[in-house]
Amino acid sequence: QVQLVESGGGPVQAGGSLRLSCAASGRTSGIDPMGWFRQAPGKEREFVAAISWSGGSTSYADSVKGRFTISRGSAKTTVYLQMYSLKPEDTAVYYCAADRRPYGLGHSTESEYDYWGQGTQVTVSS
Repeated sequence: QVQLVESGGGPVQAGGSLRLSCAASGRTSGIDPMGWFRQAPGKEREFVAAISWSGGSTSYADSVKGRFTISRGSAKTTVYLQMYSLKPEDTAVYYCAADRRPYGLGHSTESEYDYWGQGTQVTVSS
């Protein structure tokens, strides 16, 4: 069993920034890709970003490319999402995800992840 806990969400004005964190615990050995998804009210959950174990491979949704950056901590059991130039349309619950299968083809779909956190709310006002 792997537990994921997100933190760092909150209210922010348009154009501002936030840094989300996700801490993994439990049976974390073998965890390779970790990623972020988000879900806005009335919308389906969508891919945001993903990163391989080494941090050498990353992928981003077109909607956040150039504004968001995903990274891993030195212990490899923490993943971050640095968000800049936030827009009202970025408002959503952000979820951390992890998988034991090797990173591949961007790891950009929900079905490619086995473990999920409870989410952290990000609200961007205009």
